Amino acid sequence: MTLGRSSRRERLARAWMEDLSPAGTRLLAPVSAGYRGVVGAREWLYSSGILRSRRLECPVVSVGNLTVGGTGKTPAVMLAAEALTALGRRPAVVSRGYGRRSSGVHIVADTASIRLDPEEGGDEPFLLARRLPGVPVVVAANRWEGARLAIERFGVTAIVLDDGFQHRTVAKDLEIVMARAHRPWGNGRLLPGGPLREPLSALARAHLVVVTGAATADDAIDVTRAVERHAPGVPVATTTHVVTECWAAARLTLIPMSRLEGARVLAFAGIGFPDGFGRTLAHLGLDVVGVIGFGDHHWYAAHELEALASRARELGACALVTTEKDWVKLLRLRIPDTPLWVVSVRLAFTSGETSWRAAFEKVCGRA
Repeated sequence: MTLGRSSRRERLARAWMEDLSPAGTRLLAPVSAGYRGVVGAREWLYSSGILRSRRLECPVVSVGNLTVGGTGKTPAVMLAAEALTALGRRPAVVSRGYGRRSSGVHIVADTASIRLDPEEGGDEPFLLARRLPGVPVVVAANRWEGARLAIERFGVTAIVLDDGFQHRTVAKDLEIVMARAHRPWGNGRLLPGGPLREPLSALARAHLVVVTGAATADDAIDVTRAVERHAPGVPVATTTHVVTECWAAARLTLIPMSRLEGARVLAFAGIGFPDGFGRTLAHLGLDVVGVIGFGDHHWYAAHELEALASRARELGACALVTTEKDWVKLLRLRIPDTPLWVVSVRLAFTSGETSWRAAFEKVCGRA
């Protein structure tokens, strides 16, 4: 069988980000121009006051991005909820719940327990619920309805909107935009000819920009230049993904970090950019013999897991390694004989952490 077959959407996203098919994306230029017109008209309606964002009675923090594909929003949402809690707020996370098999507004987790599985609640909301015990997590295509439910049901005093940058119906007190250090805007074109959901001028709405995959501030130069041009004065923080723990999926036993050094492994992931996951593992000291990518939010079948185990044996790998986000979608499957390791990651600031803290302190100071 063919491993890691991504959807047409995922293949197109990769072509956008890496500019693998410039001729093909240029053919979509007329459609992109039409899309630009729609986006521009929507922006004008909001900026002129014809359309209005509705304000909730508590602070709202949005974590989003300008592009399709992975930029590290989920770890940033975790950090945002933790920052609000540390400042005395009782936050809830409201997410669309991409890939879930339910519709409407649902409570994934309340203040005491997780109420929905990954299939019904979505893989990322389930992961957020698991990593943020006591924080309500609500999924809703209509973020206003989801936020109202969280406030009325749980009495929360802050809302974190997951992937909320383009969601203008809710007024935000802190707009955080995530971007990758490597080719942050891909080929620089708007959908469908490129990965941009909005023109770079939309950065003017941001209060803080956070760059992932940046070991130093110099790694974020492309993002910094765009911010200086379109949102002068907006602070830019840089981060990297840091592995916090690794465990064996079969028994949920922790694996000492010292054991990972030099271990020959085959990695797989259904995330926006699996290659970045491979680089994170390599920086940890693992001998990564390959990275097999699946479509974002991919739901694994038993035969795929078996094929991954077979491929690992062929390559002489001692274990399969995947992300925590992927692991939550493997819970219903039998773990193969080949060891399966799961890693948890967090965002670690390499610069700009003071700006992050100041932004949250300002939000929490609002009456």
